[in-house]
Amino acid sequence: MMITSERQTCRDQHNETSSDMTTFNITLPTSIPFMDRLSGLRATLSDKLAKRKVFLTTLSELQSLSNRDLADLGLSRSALRGIALEAAYGK
Repeated sequence: MMITSERQTCRDQHNETSSDMTTFNITLPTSIPFMDRLSGLRATLSDKLAKRKVFLTTLSELQSLSNRDLADLGLSRSALRGIALEAAYGK
């Protein structure tokens, strides 16, 4: 009998807390219009292409230098790619 009354008490406590539950209403932001996403994509792509052009131009110009010119600048051919990457994309 004691076990049954303990179970009943637990059930009663659970029912009391269940009725006091708090609900939340979440309002999600509306989706971004298609044209806004498209213009954002265009801007991102344009920026990436401009940086790529800076990288390729810098690399081409550095590779066109003679070994002596590179030595005068304190550069080696193996460092040219890294220098061009830093010039285009920063660190």
